[in-house]
Amino acid sequence: MVLSILRKKSFWLLVGCGIVLALGGRYITILFNPPALLDWLDTLGPWQVPVFLGIHIITNVLGIPASLLVVVGGIRFGLWWGSLWSLLGATAGAIAAFWLARYLLQDWFRHRFQRHSLLSQIDRLMDTHAINCVLAVRFSPLSPFNLVNFLFGLTSVPVTTYALGTFIGITPGTIAYTWLGMAGLDAIAGRGLWQLGLALGFLTLLSLLPLWLQRQHRIP
Repeated sequence: MVLSILRKKSFWLLVGCGIVLALGGRYITILFNPPALLDWLDTLGPWQVPVFLGIHIITNVLGIPASLLVVVGGIRFGLWWGSLWSLLGATAGAIAAFWLARYLLQDWFRHRFQRHSLLSQIDRLMDTHAINCVLAVRFSPLSPFNLVNFLFGLTSVPVTTYALGTFIGITPGTIAYTWLGMAGLDAIAGRGLWQLGLALGFLTLLSLLPLWLQRQHRIP
């Protein structure tokens, strides 16, 4: 019964993905070409922000890494607006991917592991420390953002907790990548390298933060 329902859901998912690829497949390669993406955004006029948010959502649902998109946001919109639009877009995309996994795979996952102690442990953890779990994963810039979206969808974490933890947790990394884009543009324009150095330093500190926290946790 569960497999039959899963097949029906998968069919409609494939139909939806086919429609998305048919309508916008030729634009997917632009996501990996920042200059081309910037040129395309410039042609959209007042639709730049809605399209930028939409691209974030689509990339998350399709599992496409969006780090370059965040950098482009810094180049195109500046540090503060670029950070805000990327935060909103990435959070909305994470929620969409979360719901996709919950709709398609959670029933199968629970049916498959219902007698496994791992599922009980995950449920207990999400009942008592859901927000801390989401924050711990999201604060690490090295965690696979797209994969995490789908994995959390398989758990019992409430969507509001997941959304809040995601928004807060990805804020430092989003600001760092946005700053990197803005500072890189300034450096190319000859306005100094100090901001680029600070942005790279900030990103490096964020990358080392999980290791430092782990080491502190081990100290008796």
